[in-house]
Amino acid sequence: MRHSLGPLLRRATVGVLALGALWVPGGSPAAAPVASAAPEAGRLAFDERYRALQHGGIVRAANSSVTCRSASGQSGPSCSAAQTGERGVNGDFDTLYIDVDGDPNTYNSSSAEVRMPAGSRVSYARLYWGGNLRVGEQKPSEENGRVLIAEPGGAYKEVVADTAIGHRVADGADAFQASADVTRLVRESGSGLYTVAQVNVAGGKSAAGAWGGWTLVVAYENPAEPLRDLAIWDGFAPLRSGGDQEMRLTGLDFPSGAGGRAGLVAYNGDRGTTGDYLTLTTGRSGSAVDLTDSANPADDVLNSTISEPGDAPAARVPAYANTLGYDSDVFGLGGLLRDAGDRMTLRLSSERDAAWAGVLFAAVDTAR
Repeated sequence: MRHSLGPLLRRATVGVLALGALWVPGGSPAAAPVASAAPEAGRLAFDERYRALQHGGIVRAANSSVTCRSASGQSGPSCSAAQTGERGVNGDFDTLYIDVDGDPNTYNSSSAEVRMPAGSRVSYARLYWGGNLRVGEQKPSEENGRVLIAEPGGAYKEVVADTAIGHRVADGADAFQASADVTRLVRESGSGLYTVAQVNVAGGKSAAGAWGGWTLVVAYENPAEPLRDLAIWDGFAPLRSGGDQEMRLTGLDFPSGAGGRAGLVAYNGDRGTTGDYLTLTTGRSGSAVDLTDSANPADDVLNSTISEPGDAPAARVPAYANTLGYDSDVFGLGGLLRDAGDRMTLRLSSERDAAWAGVLFAAVDTAR
């Protein structure tokens, strides 16, 4: 399992990102490092970030940081049609930043809801953010490792990446993903609408297109929930040309008909470009089942959606149906775990999209 360098949360006034304090769990404040302290790597192998066996589950809040401004041309879709769910890819549009906070000191911001059952306690929370630095403009990579986050009803705090940042130039894009442990903040703040600002992504127009966003993954304990195996894996790697990413979980004990959820975070998946899949393999037979739902076709799971099971998804501001290159999806596992077993594999693949994988997670009912 990866070991974080610790949550690097610093309180900051928006627009005045002064050095604050490094909060170490159980420790005292210390001088905080600069945002560029985290190293960068062109590829980060997927590895286990968090694993627990507990009554509870995993939820996530997510939103995109850029959207379209104008259509590609007479024959292409309109921006408003794409935002409401029509087919349209980021390279078709001139793009601009989403900025919902009304603060002139931030150039992008968006909000999304963390929704946990009543009586839950956060056991782990991690914020992921990333996107494309090269579109109509070229953003400097020095700011990749820093964003602002505001808890429900709170002011912005600066978050600095506490682990290696994935950063790679390929397929006409300058792509990155960073992350940080924000357990203390989310544990103290609980459910509600979180806002993330200053994700270092570029706007404008290019063949590769603008894309980017953030996802807050939260593992929680709740005595009223079933006992579940929880796992979060992360990395940063291109998916095309055989670059499948897997999360292999062993030592499980799920019964026949077990429920659960699984999710992903990925970048630059285009709606309508088929050939990308999230599959589930269980037991010793090795037979794979596609994870799919009404928002995600089986052969186009990287289709620019932020989705989850149920008729009342967690709130987002804005709530564009087509995020133009940012995927943060949750799938129900009900009915897929037909036989009892002790192992499962999630595999994310793409045959045609020049996409990057960032996160895989799962919460699976157990018989123990």
